[in-house]
Amino acid sequence: MNASPADPTGTPVPATGLAEIRYSLPDLLREVQDERAAPAYANEKLDQVEISKLFRKKRPARATKQGK
Repeated sequence: MNASPADPTGTPVPATGLAEIRYSLPDLLREVQDERAAPAYANEKLDQVEISKLFRKKRPARATKQGK
């Protein structure tokens, strides 16, 4: 039994049924621009800043010099 079926020319046919999809670059850029203009994007940027503050390493307090 053959693991992958072949078309009449002998070329293996993928079993997944997935097809290649191509997108136009101007359409993709327009979609990104629209998403960046959306209010939700601004909230995501603010959330990232706050999240990064939570995970920032704490620096130890500087020790004061004794005797001065």
